[in-house]
Amino acid sequence: MTVSSTGPNGAPGAARRSDATRSAILAAARERFAADGYERATIRAIAKDARIDPSMVMRYYGNKDGLFAAAVAIDLRLPALAAVPRDEVGRALVAHFLALWEENEELTAVLRVGVTNRAGAERMQGIFRDQLLSVARQVCPDPEQVPARAALCAAQLLGLALTRYVLRFPPTVALAREEIVAWLAPTVQRYLTAPAP
Repeated sequence: MTVSSTGPNGAPGAARRSDATRSAILAAARERFAADGYERATIRAIAKDARIDPSMVMRYYGNKDGLFAAAVAIDLRLPALAAVPRDEVGRALVAHFLALWEENEELTAVLRVGVTNRAGAERMQGIFRDQLLSVARQVCPDPEQVPARAALCAAQLLGLALTRYVLRFPPTVALAREEIVAWLAPTVQRYLTAPAP
């Protein structure tokens, strides 16, 4: 089966232009949400950044909520834990999240928005619920405690991200990655695998 590169009007390349327009809108939206937060970011400013008419943003995404949801569709790319020794899971997760936060500005944008806006908070909750819970299920000793354990891990990881990448507390920013892993990994490990208190 072949896929046509023509758009609905039959013009060659219309589908590619549509994809390019969507990509430009999403890139502009991510930057604008990260810089201005959800409330202050406007469709008009995002369209200007993407060098398109604001009506095109509305055509593709409907409204600001739809655009935000599309712009922050984040895959945490959590590591497969089957090959990780059980007593090293905390270290693996902290190292993974630290690398992810430093490579992915979208996460910082979602966190910034999440602390001030309900839509952002719900998006962040969904990202962690849908992805971190499955990791916790793989290693937690008591299935009924998985949600609480995953929530405690999220508190540590998001607290680090908030103080290092959003609020930029100087002592937190100054820590080397290896230091953060050394400090935080035992706590995350305890939350995931230690007997419940």
